[in-house]
Amino acid sequence: MKSEIIQSLTKNFEEHSFTTEEGIEFWFARDLQHLLGYAKWENFSKVITKAKISCEVSGNDVSNHFPDIRKTIAMPKGASKEIDDLMLTRYACYLITQNGDPRKEAIAFAQNYFAIQTRKFELIEQRIKDWERLQARQKLTYSEKELSELIYEQTGNDRNFGIIRSKGDQALFGGKSTKQMKTKLGIPQNRPLADFLPTITIKAKDFATEITVFNTKEKSLGNERQISAEHITNNRSVRKILLERGIKPEELPAEEDIKKLERRVSSEEKKLGKNPDGLKK
Repeated sequence: MKSEIIQSLTKNFEEHSFTTEEGIEFWFARDLQHLLGYAKWENFSKVITKAKISCEVSGNDVSNHFPDIRKTIAMPKGASKEIDDLMLTRYACYLITQNGDPRKEAIAFAQNYFAIQTRKFELIEQRIKDWERLQARQKLTYSEKELSELIYEQTGNDRNFGIIRSKGDQALFGGKSTKQMKTKLGIPQNRPLADFLPTITIKAKDFATEITVFNTKEKSLGNERQISAEHITNNRSVRKILLERGIKPEELPAEEDIKKLERRVSSEEKKLGKNPDGLKK
């Protein structure tokens, strides 16, 4: 997600926040509905119900984070009417976003925005970068699992996947093998290379793997030689795109161990559920 988009979304969400006399920040549910891209209140109400259940399960008082209110809104020709609404704490908003589709930009942003207790833009941006790297690594795991199963179906050998993946790495990293890349980046040989790669490289590996999976099925590739040649070609093609944009994957530095990153993000989310600020004192 680009910095300009994050800045714009941050401004939009902050402009719709309010503060009680006790200093507790909150959002109106009707505002959050539109901020998250829900067209119908009925659909958004279902998400709120799920969030309330999560709040209760976590041991927090639902009425403290989702108090009901009535709001008067203007109607055509000077008329007005009352509608149902809720005051939502930051924690309530966070629970609501967890039930949304993270592929939607506004929801992906909101999941991270409400998870951060501070309002600092830099922390929000960093957490989103961490989250995107975790999502990319998880996606690569799924696509590699699919390719591994496909290779086993076609060749009857579960060792072939490791060989094919290694050849793909060599094509992506300009001739450097997986082992050489681990040595270059200071990665333990018993750990997956992808656990220490930056997001752009993880996504590059995933894209090449997805193409290999697709073409293995479409072209009915039936042995290691054919699948290996396909995977090498795809990784070379992805490398070519990166080089054209000035990116040399073998020159990018290693990033934080994905396992440590997972533990840190998970710890932050657990802390969020312990005694979150509520609207009732």
